[in-house]
Amino acid sequence: MVLTRRWSLFLVGVGVWTWVIWPRFGLAIWNDDRAWRSDTPTSFLWVHALLIGASLAVGTAVGVLGVKALRARSRVG
Repeated sequence: MVLTRRWSLFLVGVGVWTWVIWPRFGLAIWNDDRAWRSDTPTSFLWVHALLIGASLAVGTAVGVLGVKALRARSRVG
């Protein structure tokens, strides 16, 4: 199956959007008072770090699929 150019670009956009938004959110969590208790990370930080990591992994996978779809489309015609 070959995706349309529009869907391929959408997937690439989602991947880029993920890498723009989540690191900024991670920085906000890192600087949040609830993330640390006397220089020790709290469960608040660990849970959000896990969510951010999972979101970045999914966003990367989606972006890679979009790029591969664009490349496959250019080979097909």
